Amino acid sequence: MSVVEQYARAHIVTDADLVAEEQAAVPVVLRYDPEDDPRSVRVGLPGRRERTIARALLEQGLRSPVGSGAVRVWPCGRVQVIVEFHSAQGVSVVQFESKTLMRFLRRTYTAAAQPVSHVMH
Repeated sequence: MSVVEQYARAHIVTDADLVAEEQAAVPVVLRYDPEDDPRSVRVGLPGRRERTIARALLEQGLRSPVGSGAVRVWPCGRVQVIVEFHSAQGVSVVQFESKTLMRFLRRTYTAAAQPVSHVMH
């Protein structure tokens, strides 16, 4: 199984004081490592902040509002998805293009389906 990593652009809004640049699109890293945790993906935000989200929750959130624990996901119109992370530091709202997340999720399922060559029978 192989790691899937995809760079994306997203809009980030937090409940902290904002400066104009924070509201512009920023680079985000989507990462899936099936050997580390086959049920989760990681979202690398600017400032070395990384959040973990269940892969199934992210997929469900493309179609309808869902939430689990400190994470909420919902479609926003036809072309965007909102991912909301709650933590002790506040709330981070990340807005993605739906097709970016769909492409990433498709790649994670392909990676998870790859056979492991060193498995013995």
